Amino acid sequence: MRQLLFVYNATAGPGHALLDSLHKVLSPGTYPCTLCGLTYGLTSMRPEWKAFLRTLPLPARFLYRDQLPDTYPALVGQPLSAVFIEDEAGQVAPLVTAADMQPLDLPGLMALLRQRLGGALAESKTSALL
Repeated sequence: MRQLLFVYNATAGPGHALLDSLHKVLSPGTYPCTLCGLTYGLTSMRPEWKAFLRTLPLPARFLYRDQLPDTYPALVGQPLSAVFIEDEAGQVAPLVTAADMQPLDLPGLMALLRQRLGGALAESKTSALL
């Protein structure tokens, strides 16, 4: 199934979420999860991000780094936070890397995702025709 994989550079679980929220507030410059920092406020997903996700042409799946060994072992060791695209065959490729995401704000992330998704989807349609 084609989908987007949003992988947080954070550990899953409510206790970790609380610690992450405190870290974002107390020391945002050292907070390691760029995706979390851009898309979440103190306690919940930013409304504009939530609305943006509903406009995406592919379903989105959200994972934490500690979930990768069981679900996508090939992604272990990839710099995170990152967004990947998975094709019908289960092949996963980076769409937005950790380096791409680092300098962005939320509108910049949404614009980059729109741009790269447009290119990736157009490319997959072209290769399907060949």
